Amino acid sequence: MMKSKMLIAGMGVAVFFASCTKNEKAGESVGAGADSIAVVHPAPSDSITKATPTAPGDTSENALDWAGTYTATVPCADCPGIKTSLLLNDDKTFSVTEEYIDRNSKNQDMGTFSWDNTGSMITLHGKTANYQYKVGENMLIQLDREGKEIEGPDKDLYIFRKK
Repeated sequence: MMKSKMLIAGMGVAVFFASCTKNEKAGESVGAGADSIAVVHPAPSDSITKATPTAPGDTSENALDWAGTYTATVPCADCPGIKTSLLLNDDKTFSVTEEYIDRNSKNQDMGTFSWDNTGSMITLHGKTANYQYKVGENMLIQLDREGKEIEGPDKDLYIFRKK
């Protein structure tokens, strides 16, 4: 009696699996004509989504852990300096806070940023913040309006360090 129950249960499982056999490959159509259905399998994801790099090979964009908060006190023409904090997010968004020392003035902005074709420099696209930075290991170097590193005795003041 027990063997016949096991035999019947085994046959039921076999019939079930036979009816559920997959005849199509991922990404191919099932059926034919207008009634076909595309089988789509989403790519595995983790809790951090990074945008696709713009340049091939090892670049600052794809080889460095660039997301995070960077700080510096940059020179100011009519005050002791501007304390700046810049947050770069994996989804290519940013937020920046600029606080003028010895003044009651603070600017905040947010927006997106883009990488250049070499994957080594970013440009902020905000309402007021339109700066360019060269991205290095745990640092950003603010560039001038022509995309070149700032020269002179104060050039080190334009280096932002990652917190």
